[in-house]
Amino acid sequence: MSYKLVTFKNVCKNFEKIPAVKDINFDIGKGEFLAIMGPSGCGKTTTLRMLAGLEIPSSGEIRFNNRLMNNVKPHERDTPLVWQSLALFPFLNVQENVEFGLKMRGLSPKIRNKKSLEWLEKLEVKELAKRDISTLSGGQKQRVALARSLVMEPEILLLDEPLSALDAHLVIRMQAVLTQLQKELDITFVYVTHSQSEAFAMADRVIIMNVGEVSQIGTPKDIYRSPTNRFVAEFVGRNNILSGKVYDIKSNIAYIKTNAGCFNFQLDKNKPIQKGDKINYIISADLMNFSSVKPQKSNIINCRLISEEYVGSIVTLFLESTDGTEFKIQITERELSKFNIQNGNKYWLSWSEKNVHVLIEE
Repeated sequence: MSYKLVTFKNVCKNFEKIPAVKDINFDIGKGEFLAIMGPSGCGKTTTLRMLAGLEIPSSGEIRFNNRLMNNVKPHERDTPLVWQSLALFPFLNVQENVEFGLKMRGLSPKIRNKKSLEWLEKLEVKELAKRDISTLSGGQKQRVALARSLVMEPEILLLDEPLSALDAHLVIRMQAVLTQLQKELDITFVYVTHSQSEAFAMADRVIIMNVGEVSQIGTPKDIYRSPTNRFVAEFVGRNNILSGKVYDIKSNIAYIKTNAGCFNFQLDKNKPIQKGDKINYIISADLMNFSSVKPQKSNIINCRLISEEYVGSIVTLFLESTDGTEFKIQITERELSKFNIQNGNKYWLSWSEKNVHVLIEE
C-alpha cells in the first residue's frame, strides 16, 4: 500500500446503544479498489455511510488524507456516493443530472456543459444527454449515476451495491466498465456488496465483515483459498468443512477422524498442529475430483448425488455421505458430460492432501 488515503482506527457505531460496528481498524490505499462484503446486518453499509459523512462514529477516528473526518459534513467531503437506488433526479434530464454537482460548486454553464458531455462520452451514453431519466434502461441509469459522481473528479468514490438491480448480463458488463474506469482514472473505489462474484472479480482487496466486526482482510485469492476463521470459510466460496480431531502425525502428514470418515492433510510449518487438536478441515469444491469408480487415493468418500446447480459452464454437484454430511464439488459442464449422472446414484469424491486448508478450533 503506497499511500494511506483513508484510515479507520478503533471505529464503533451504536444505534440506541445497539452496536452496528464494533472497533474496526483498516486502511484504504490511494488508487485501491476495496470491496466490503458480508451478510445482511454485518455493518458494511454503516461503515460506508460513516466514510461518506452520513453517520457519525460513536467512537474512534476516521481520517481522510490524515484529516480527522468524524464531524465533517457530507457536502464538505470529497466522497461522492453512488447509491443502490442511484438517486437520479427525475425532474432533470441526463445532462442536467450530471451537471448538478458542478452547478452547486458555482462553475459556469460553459464549463459544466463541457465536463458533463466529456463524462457522458467516457461512460458511452453521450447520445442520451437530453433524454428524460424515466426513459432510460437500468444499465443506462447506472452509467449516468457514475458520470454524475465522477464529473466531480473525486479522490475516492463510494459505491453501495450499485449493480444489485441490474440483470445478470448487465452486471458482467458494468463490472468491466467499473474496473476499467478505476484503473484508468486511478481513483480509489470503496465498493459495498453482498455478491462474492462482484467483489472478487473487481477488487484489489476485500474486507469480510460479520456482526459489526472485520473477520478478514486480504486479496480475493487469499480469502478464497486461506480463510482465517470458520465464518469466512462458510461465507466465501463453496467450501466443504469437516470438524474432527487429529489422531496421528507421520512425517509431514496429519490424520484426522471426522463423522464422515478418516482423512489426511499436509502439515504447514507455519501452523503447529499436535495430536488431539480439534480442527476444521476445509476442501474447496473446485479442488475435488469426481469419479464413478473408486480412485486409488487416500482421501476418498462415496456419496449419493442429491442435485446439480448450473451457472454458465460451471456445475456444482451436491452430494451426501452415509452419515448425512453434505459435500459440494464444482466441475465444468464439459467434464460432467463424460458421466451419465443420475440423482440418487453413488459416486466417488477424492482430493489431495496438499489442497486441504485447516483451522484449529478455538
